[in-house]
Amino acid sequence: MKPLNVGAALLAALLAGCSADTDELNQWMEQQRREARATITPLVPPKKFLPQPYEAAADVDPYSAQKLSVAVKQEAAQPNSLLSAEMNRRREPLEAYPLDSMAMVGSITRSNQRFALLRADNLLYQVKSGDHLGLNFGRVMKITETDITLREVVQDAAGEWIERTSTLQLQEQGR
Repeated sequence: MKPLNVGAALLAALLAGCSADTDELNQWMEQQRREARATITPLVPPKKFLPQPYEAAADVDPYSAQKLSVAVKQEAAQPNSLLSAEMNRRREPLEAYPLDSMAMVGSITRSNQRFALLRADNLLYQVKSGDHLGLNFGRVMKITETDITLREVVQDAAGEWIERTSTLQLQEQGR
């Protein structure tokens, strides 16, 4: 039991040495508390909310499909418009699908004419140059072994109808 008594005596001596330094520490902490002043800026009261009546409820919704279709018909009625030729032709089956829902899965050549194989809605379609596809009046311009280049007619930021080139690339099997 002697080793235990020695450890207890050593612990008591260490604690006694620490207690002498805490008085000085406590005095310093008290002095810092007296000298420190908190600078708290008062909160600005919130502004009063004044509700305003919504007066545009009776107006035409600028995002309505009806308003857009009227604008498209007006644009198509102009003789030099890019859209007029597109609106006056019969729609093809692949124009019911957006481009991102289609996948080029292959290409074949018959009688020196290249055809692309497209998968849309789990059906396989054969497409040649001049065919139309996509929601933006897309027309197939060129078919290679690895991609289909098409011209689309879309609206730019100013509302003008412009031509844009898009590409559908061959999808690897397993995708």
